[in-house]
Amino acid sequence: MIGTLARGLVAGAAGTTALNAVTHLDVLWRGRAPSETPGRVVDALAAAAGTRVPGRGAVREHRRTALGALSGIGTGLGIGVLASAARAAGVRFPAPVGAVVTGAAAMAGTDLPVAGLGVSDPRTWSAADWAADAVPHLAYGAAVQGVLSAVPVAREQRDLRTPAAPGLVLRSAVLGLATGGRSSLAVAGPVLADPRSRGASRLGALAAVAGELVADKQPGVPARTSAESLPVRLLGGAGAAGRLAARQGANGAAPVTAGLLGALGGSFGGLAWRRWAGARVPDWQAALAEDAVAIALAAAACLPGRRTRRVPLSVVRS
Repeated sequence: MIGTLARGLVAGAAGTTALNAVTHLDVLWRGRAPSETPGRVVDALAAAAGTRVPGRGAVREHRRTALGALSGIGTGLGIGVLASAARAAGVRFPAPVGAVVTGAAAMAGTDLPVAGLGVSDPRTWSAADWAADAVPHLAYGAAVQGVLSAVPVAREQRDLRTPAAPGLVLRSAVLGLATGGRSSLAVAGPVLADPRSRGASRLGALAAVAGELVADKQPGVPARTSAESLPVRLLGGAGAAGRLAARQGANGAAPVTAGLLGALGGSFGGLAWRRWAGARVPDWQAALAEDAVAIALAAAACLPGRRTRRVPLSVVRS
């Protein structure tokens, strides 16, 4: 039986082929010029590394084009592997939803570097620009989801999941909010609340939380909504929710989505709180208040349902 990695590579290859096909059909239909964004991203990455694409004139342009295409293939394969691993771990979306989610993840994987490197500002894109970006990525997501659904791996067949209860989804969103405030709680909350966690894991979790509580009060800390910090919090919220779902033997699709959205809200909400409170009280006082709220939210999300439960033989598969 095919493994998770191999299935992800096959799914990523199928998705990348679909994305490229739809993109080139759009170029053919509208007669527009191919996008220069991949080549500009290559230039920006080279500049950030203190180098440049070698060659002159046409030789350099050909190399930029090749590197841009190879980076797109790498992104497509990588997202396919991640989607395969997530499904094997219990995050199993229905096919239409999975296509949208996977396509959005691939779209973020290309657009976030574009924005972060200053190559382009998505806020200035026209509706046609967004459509030219979204439709190929939706095709990518549909192809990836088709492969994942058609080729279950052994882990999926062993790890049967029940539908997530509303209470679990709510607690996942609450844990996401806590993660948006303090990213270390994504790991520390489930670990500290799990009676099976060992001493070393608990000490590591406590050390991570304590380190962040201290670092948060230091000047020059990157904003939580910055391009380098926000993805970590979003992934943390999603991963923590996935752990809560696994603890209860539930399908992680809805909890992970709630955890990610909660982390998004917690990140921007926490930043808004610090700006509002910072104009009225010393910043360290606002930070301490946020510490207390984040820890309380994580405790409220993780402490219920600490006992794992057996999955019944009748489960809903997607």
